[in-house]
Amino acid sequence: MFSVNNKIELRTQRDALVVGLFSNRKILEGVLHNIDQAFEGELLNLIREGDISSNTKAISNTFSFGKIGAKRIYVLGLGDEKKLQPAILREGFGKLFKSLKADKIENITIAFDTFLKKDEDGFDVAHILAESLPLATYDIINYKKKSNQREREISEVEVLTDREQGLIEGGLTLGYVHGKGANTARTLTNMPGNMLTATDLAKFAVSIAEKCNMEYEVLEKEDMEKLGMGALLAVNKGSEEPPKMIVLKYQGTNKWENVLGLVGKGITFDTGGYSIKSKTGIVGMKTDMGGAAAVLGAMEIIGELKPSQNVVAVIPSTDNMISGDALKPDDVITAMSGKTIEVLNTDAEGRLALADAITYAKHHGADYLVDVATLTGGVVVALGEHITGAMTNNEAHYEEVLQAAHEEFEPVWLLPLFDRDRKRVRNSNMADLNNSPGRPGHAIVAGAFLAEFAEDTPWVHLDIAGTATTNSSYELGPQGATGVMARTLAVLAERMAEKE
Repeated sequence: MFSVNNKIELRTQRDALVVGLFSNRKILEGVLHNIDQAFEGELLNLIREGDISSNTKAISNTFSFGKIGAKRIYVLGLGDEKKLQPAILREGFGKLFKSLKADKIENITIAFDTFLKKDEDGFDVAHILAESLPLATYDIINYKKKSNQREREISEVEVLTDREQGLIEGGLTLGYVHGKGANTARTLTNMPGNMLTATDLAKFAVSIAEKCNMEYEVLEKEDMEKLGMGALLAVNKGSEEPPKMIVLKYQGTNKWENVLGLVGKGITFDTGGYSIKSKTGIVGMKTDMGGAAAVLGAMEIIGELKPSQNVVAVIPSTDNMISGDALKPDDVITAMSGKTIEVLNTDAEGRLALADAITYAKHHGADYLVDVATLTGGVVVALGEHITGAMTNNEAHYEEVLQAAHEEFEPVWLLPLFDRDRKRVRNSNMADLNNSPGRPGHAIVAGAFLAEFAEDTPWVHLDIAGTATTNSSYELGPQGATGVMARTLAVLAERMAEKE
């Protein structure tokens, strides 16, 4: 996909040459100067007359008419150099790659140094560039009747730079793997519930483990019964599909210590159970395994990049259906931890499944926990559709997650966790806990419930109900699943490895 070259030759044949243009640089330098010379000054004229724009994220293109080897020149406006932020650059690259794809461009050369601020080494920009390509050009895998003609897509990217070649290659590799991992999460989340059962999800997880030489375990219903996983089993009671507790273990150091536990909600379809959803609210519930998808996307990234960090991923998977055997409101169940739970809302099933998964992650030696789940509509009301809600019992651990999320521009906002919230989930005459204390602070009490199972282990909860999908296309992807948090979780593991 990517190649890095220190020799800049404008006569090389290619479909397109891509350059960046800062608005505050009045003199064309380097490659831009060479192109202008080949164009006999016409490139500068196009810029001055506004036919080529340096405005932030503006895309301009022109034919070369044989004056250089590339058939077309694409220009990405970068705005003022001092105001250019990584998030803006990522979106700009995304918009650029979408434009190239729409024009059916297959091989491109990028004049990489035109995108760099003065004295910038280029590693971070290379990461952003390579990550943006798979994210922006991702297509939803659908089941429409298709023609046999293969669509043209970007297949070769030559990166021209004066910077240190190994450094740029490292940034490109890192970014591309991150983008592909997020796309894996997107594909899983978009899949219909009848084509992605708990069994199917387990098979996919095993394929990742085998590809990346990870240890894995898939617990069957009988295994869960022996271990007392009454919470996950209760959610599964209404289903004809067997549940799975999926475990992937990546060992990045000699000893199994300092283990990061990633827990992802894997409800492959959620009817709400007897607390049934509305006819409109039930549509789209195939995406209720977005947390599991994010964890698997992250494990794919981790397995390819191989950081020196131990990671265990635990995914409780089932659908939440209705039958004569299904879980009912007022039922009392016993979780793997031994805590009893009064079920007041069968549509608050994700926290039940996660309760056993969190306990099992600790059983596998997790010293730090992050759970990811499309857990509550309340977080969407509180934070909207672009910010992931978080809760924690350990501020230092949360700061690590926050920095990883900031690095990947996946915004996170911390919600409070007070003793009164904990008391609300402990308020039951029938059991140790109740799974749904009411609508006020819905997202917060859901997290407070999970905190009862994390106990003293440093823990961060990420509610992606608002961010797991999008209703419209954007610079870095199409409508549908976003793959949110796959990259953040992978970066968290990478950052933790660097501290060792």
